[in-house]
Amino acid sequence: MPTSTVSIRPDDPRLTWAGAVSLERTADTVRPWRLPFDDLGLFPVPALQRVAGDPAGVRLTFRSDTNRVAGQIIPQSQIGCLDLCVNGQRISSAALANRAEFAFDDLPAGDKLIEIWLPHFGEFHLRSLELSSGAGLEHFDDRRPRWITYGSSISQCHNSRRPTETWPAVVARDRDYHLTCLGYSGQCHLDVMVARLVRDLPADYLSLCLGINVHGQGSLGPRTFRPAIIGFVQVIREKHPDTPLAVISPIAASAEREERVNPVGMTLPMMREEVAAAVETLRSHGDHNLYYVDGRQIFGPADVSLLADQVHPTAEGYLLIGKRFSEELAVPLFGS
Repeated sequence: MPTSTVSIRPDDPRLTWAGAVSLERTADTVRPWRLPFDDLGLFPVPALQRVAGDPAGVRLTFRSDTNRVAGQIIPQSQIGCLDLCVNGQRISSAALANRAEFAFDDLPAGDKLIEIWLPHFGEFHLRSLELSSGAGLEHFDDRRPRWITYGSSISQCHNSRRPTETWPAVVARDRDYHLTCLGYSGQCHLDVMVARLVRDLPADYLSLCLGINVHGQGSLGPRTFRPAIIGFVQVIREKHPDTPLAVISPIAASAEREERVNPVGMTLPMMREEVAAAVETLRSHGDHNLYYVDGRQIFGPADVSLLADQVHPTAEGYLLIGKRFSEELAVPLFGS
């Protein structure tokens, strides 16, 4: 345990909240959000607001020669863990449930990039950060390609063991992308305001994983689902006209769920057909950097033993999705 440390305010400008859309600042804390906090009223669905407060994919990043990183937080009962990465390598994790602090000691010597991956579920309110006394602290200018991915709980990945093992995190770490994860558990319904959000964020690559929440809640039907996809993409294209964009249909579910007819008369195979048709329509109208991905390419019928229930992958299932997307799809889709 170091004999002397220094406290850093959570709003210190040398700290970067990578992957956050906005920050909620109080006199004593900073909380990252995956929606614009000041405009939450424009996203008037309480469930969407709640999961947007989960910092899935958000990293607290900086450069330092410290040998200790610790922090004071507001305790939460339902929250995941932290992962500490140094120069791109995960070196430790810390459980957070019902705890008011976390600490990582004996960090490698010398100047280094420190990335603290925040929990992929649960609220995270940072009161202060603690470094070794005399350690330097510098802003990290992250120039890696920016990737925004939008989706449901299958992109937020609640069942993952740790934040670096969600499938978007696996891909981002493997491909060296700057990730913004807009995976909203239960809330991927092609909201126009979310399309505007994606439109207005900087991005080098984009992906949308669509259909499973729409099917489960019957929020869009045969008349509205395909037009909603087309409109969602067209809004994004207002500021990202040529950015590579992958549209992913639902991954494989259990046989029972695949065959289930939802309240508006649609099945998962029908959802995939509609997603593919929407992409084909847009491509036929000149959007040649738009690509359809059948979700069964990354998690297919042969993988359903890795479902925790009829729909959601296990921790091992999410790792498999990340590995397949990174190794088989990232280069053909994004060219990197």
